[in-house]
Amino acid sequence: MAKIVFTAGRVKGFKCPPDRPQAFLWDTTAAGLGLRATPAGKPAYIFQGRYQDKTIRLTIGSPDVWTIPLAQEKARELQRQIDEGRDPREVKAEKTADDVAKRQTDKTDALTVGETWTVYLAERRPHWGDLHYRDHIRKAAPGGLPCQRGTRGRGITTAGPLYPLMALAMRDLTAPLIEAWAVKEAKTRPTSARLAWRLLKGFLGWCNEQPAYAGLLTGNPAKTKKSREALGKAGVKSDVLQKGQLAAWFTAVQQLQNPIISACLQMMLLTGARPGEVLALRWEDVNTKWKGICIRDKVDGTREIPATPYMLHLLAGLPRRNEWIFPSNTSKTGCLTVPSNPHARACKTAGLDGLTLHGLRRSFKSLTEWLEIPAGVVAQLMGHKPSATAEKHYTVRPLDLLRVHHEKIEAWILQQAGIVFDAKAAPGALRVVAG
Repeated sequence: MAKIVFTAGRVKGFKCPPDRPQAFLWDTTAAGLGLRATPAGKPAYIFQGRYQDKTIRLTIGSPDVWTIPLAQEKARELQRQIDEGRDPREVKAEKTADDVAKRQTDKTDALTVGETWTVYLAERRPHWGDLHYRDHIRKAAPGGLPCQRGTRGRGITTAGPLYPLMALAMRDLTAPLIEAWAVKEAKTRPTSARLAWRLLKGFLGWCNEQPAYAGLLTGNPAKTKKSREALGKAGVKSDVLQKGQLAAWFTAVQQLQNPIISACLQMMLLTGARPGEVLALRWEDVNTKWKGICIRDKVDGTREIPATPYMLHLLAGLPRRNEWIFPSNTSKTGCLTVPSNPHARACKTAGLDGLTLHGLRRSFKSLTEWLEIPAGVVAQLMGHKPSATAEKHYTVRPLDLLRVHHEKIEAWILQQAGIVFDAKAAPGALRVVAG
């Protein structure tokens, strides 16, 4: 095996004869250092030595990248490993594995809250309702977009409470940091911040269950007493329609210019369903044969309630523009958005300021007290979790039994509102006869 002194000119001019599969040039300065060339490929520095009485060969790299002194130093390093009783191939494999692990660690360390939040939303989206999903989007939104509702196009949106956390590394999401965030947000928007905090707790709990994020967090940093106390407790809501206010409310709601919104608000009161559950209704959810309505329930997934006569009357008068029962020509989804402003205008007309959409749900529950309807029936209609062992495990009410009570509730509410309703009349053939 002839050896020469490697020089830049000799290395650059070394070629493999076309009649040979490969050719070698060996250095006299560094033991084991060679230059290998093939007819088709570019030359490369190699190291050749003997380990445990066997010849081993490793590629060092291209002469375009490795200078002669660097290649010689690398050859000496590989020979030292053999002299120490180590296999250079195993050392290289271990180093490669360590490099991969380090890159993965560096990548994990640099992972931001926003990147993980996006993965979380995509993974959990099939298990959530539309409103719950939109809450996650809104609370982490950057803001700065033109307002869509409530300002007639004036102004821009404000960043969500969670947005300041999105750019942080997951490892930096500590309990003191979240506590400081809670103190700041509670000063300007405590109600919104409390919801954002609950969403954040759920997100971090999910992260702790994912092997990909193992070690990034110490417990759930959002789940601390200081954060909870900083955000305070939500006030007890008491807005509710009284029996004597039903006529004024129905009159004002029925006079709204948009009949779709009018029907939607009336169904919220007469079903006791959550506003988001009513807005999410599709035509396929209504079974006219068996007179049932399938509601997408945030607790059990779905629940079925009776389609009572007045509700069927309202539905019969609505246009079928798309899949949604309460459609909208301006909404991106084609579904009516939360009609808080029209309801507030109707309530102002009726002299009932302060009554919220969720207050209609409370009103349904409160009004049933006048009829002594079994609590379990009301809970099943509204989608509340059963509170007693008998309710949870032994009481199963079929749709027809629910219908008996629900039609009784509806008839009584319409009577108190002074609405004369003929179930056989054409849509719209009803009137308020009492104020």
